[in-house]
Amino acid sequence: MEDFELKNIWQAYDRRIEEARVLNLQSWALNLRCFETLQTEKARYRLNTLAAYKGWVAVLGVLWVLFLAMLVWGNWFSNPYFTISVGIIMLFNVFAVAVYIRHIIIIRQINYSESITSTQEKLAVLKLSTINSTRILMLQIPFYTTWFWHSSWINYSSSSFWLITFPITLLFIILAIFLYHNISLKNMHKKWLKLLMMAGPEYKSLLEAQSFIAEIDQFKKDLI
Repeated sequence: MEDFELKNIWQAYDRRIEEARVLNLQSWALNLRCFETLQTEKARYRLNTLAAYKGWVAVLGVLWVLFLAMLVWGNWFSNPYFTISVGIIMLFNVFAVAVYIRHIIIIRQINYSESITSTQEKLAVLKLSTINSTRILMLQIPFYTTWFWHSSWINYSSSSFWLITFPITLLFIILAIFLYHNISLKNMHKKWLKLLMMAGPEYKSLLEAQSFIAEIDQFKKDLI
């Protein structure tokens, strides 16, 4: 009789342990689901806001490109420095608009119901593309200092040109080359580059979205 009662007590104890385990698993799953939903919605909001921003900038970019095209067409080598400088600036802006449209497409293609890894991969692509496009666009900087050049300045050896205008352009060329070679993912730990990239909403929004998604993995590890 005592053995039988002891066996029943032991079985009851096992059932309670199993019930507690099931409840803990249910609680873990519920907490994870709630946290994952919250973080995903935060990331979605950031990226949707970023896509809307890029959309407006792309529209303004198209208008700016059309305006520059009109200037190039209206001048058309009457002043070669103006035509070439503005034409190159226009091409850089065409590139920027294309990049923005590509980024919007990538953001819209993100399926938040997919695995976290898939979302992180798309965010990594956006982050790298943002950095690379920024470094390329830096190469247009010197042309903002040459559009007003005129051949008469050079032909008649104008002192103001050789002592002021040309050295300024040369400095901007050096700056553009420096930025092109140093803006990269491996240099993002440098303070000046962080300040440069964080000055606008694009890179900052991507970092925040990445952080929200990464916290889901960390939350899983903390629950285990």
